[in-house]
Amino acid sequence: MIKELNRNELIEALSLIWDVFLKYEGKYYSEEGKSSFYRAIHEKKYLDSLHAYGEYVDGKIVGIIASRNNDSHIALFFVDGSWQNKGIGRKLFNRLLADTFSKIITVHSSIYAKDIYTKLGFIQCGEETVEDGIIYIPMIYNRK
Repeated sequence: MIKELNRNELIEALSLIWDVFLKYEGKYYSEEGKSSFYRAIHEKKYLDSLHAYGEYVDGKIVGIIASRNNDSHIALFFVDGSWQNKGIGRKLFNRLLADTFSKIITVHSSIYAKDIYTKLGFIQCGEETVEDGIIYIPMIYNRK
């Protein structure tokens, strides 16, 4: 079941985000990058800027997608490892698409997620970049 998340539900999802980040993306990051990511996802101003959806199975959140800038930029997109490759990410992305009027959606993809975004229709639009130890690849989705 996908549902729009309120602020408290988003805060509860931070443990899922952090766990998935450490397991799949953290190996590419320096300690500075891990610390920067942790601080960013716990910053009140950042959290307040997000519009998020979560996928729940048996009352437990197993995936999240969060956007900002009127849903034109994906800020967070994480699926629990045991639920990956089961269509949850695609369902979350399709829900975001259904609720946004944005013709273009951007993302700063992690190295791990680049192929996932490519399967969703994103294309790389810049070089791999590192800021405050956070590694990302700029990508863009053009709605047809």
